[in-house]
Amino acid sequence: MRLSSFIVAYGVVLAFLLIAVRHPAARPQNHYSQVVDLTDPTPAKANSETRSGTRIISPAALIPGTWGAAQIPAERLIAPLVVMDLKASSAQISVDDIANWEAQHGHVPQGAIVAVRRVGSALSSSDEFPVTSDAGQFLMNARCTRGFIVETPASLDSDHMLSHQIALHGNYVVEGSARLTALPETGSIIIVAPEKSRNAAESPVRVLAMVG
Repeated sequence: MRLSSFIVAYGVVLAFLLIAVRHPAARPQNHYSQVVDLTDPTPAKANSETRSGTRIISPAALIPGTWGAAQIPAERLIAPLVVMDLKASSAQISVDDIANWEAQHGHVPQGAIVAVRRVGSALSSSDEFPVTSDAGQFLMNARCTRGFIVETPASLDSDHMLSHQIALHGNYVVEGSARLTALPETGSIIIVAPEKSRNAAESPVRVLAMVG
């Protein structure tokens, strides 16, 4: 009786082993195909000691007393990335541009960071922030964005309402980014790593995009 029970148990174990050999567990695959460094290696100024021309403008630079560069919570520095193109005929991304983008790519993910990429001979000499006040507030209110990335210096002096809303929403701006042309419109994850200078409202920053 014991022998027959042992034979049955052995047969069951052997069957499981054969199934495992024929159907090996699937190995997890890396979802991201490459990492793109969006940090501009060019110094911001000739007499600057910073290592990069890419900088983060924290909420504290817009409203004193809000988060400085080193105080931004870590979970707000890693986010889905969406890229919107600024056409040659435009100086700013508008609400209509966002609607057209979402009609093609779907809604901007909640908690995303929005990068503005200039196409062709877009108005790169404009001092305006490349997102209108209405568009920026829509993205922060309806899509809960965490920040904006632009290729040129970010001038927010001309739009005090937008700059205050950026700070009050805990958003930040990364200026002087590079290689946005290497990115798809959706499917990437961005990592923003400011220097840990305790009291800095603005800081050099390393920016990496993991491209899907």
